[in-house]
Amino acid sequence: MRLDCGVCIVRDWRADDKASLVRAANNRNVWRNLRNIFPHPYTDADAEFWLGFVKKMAPPTHWAIEVGGQAVGGIGFSIGEDVHIKSAHFGYWLGEAYWGRGIMSAAARATADHALANFDVVRLEAPVFAWNPASMRVLEKSGFVREGVLRRSVLKDGELIDSMLYARVR
Repeated sequence: MRLDCGVCIVRDWRADDKASLVRAANNRNVWRNLRNIFPHPYTDADAEFWLGFVKKMAPPTHWAIEVGGQAVGGIGFSIGEDVHIKSAHFGYWLGEAYWGRGIMSAAARATADHALANFDVVRLEAPVFAWNPASMRVLEKSGFVREGVLRRSVLKDGELIDSMLYARVR
């Protein structure tokens, strides 16, 4: 898969992304806005695990965000199970050096469009930590609507905080 988003490319992960993946992902400020499944520090072994994991996905639902020929972030979704089979959890991250350039808004919009057009899902959900208004703006620019506040729903970095639930529906 390859989506030209203007300021970036959303594409399949490749084995040669390992070094740039570690460089972008090994950042506490990136980790702080993600679920704990995303490791910190982010090591070569973590990158190898991730690249092996996405290589086996059929069909792929997680992709690299490329800028200047380098993988500098990731974006994707996980389809729900059981009664949530038509919904998907949508998420993304971007290396801190690339924040504030409109890259994530372009990637999120294009990827959400792609997911809703090409997969059997009708809803993309994206929870955002209360301390991350930039991510809320990304989602709003990408057609997501804030549906509510999940009070004291997240324990991250030793803090119990609210999260905001955003969704985009086909």
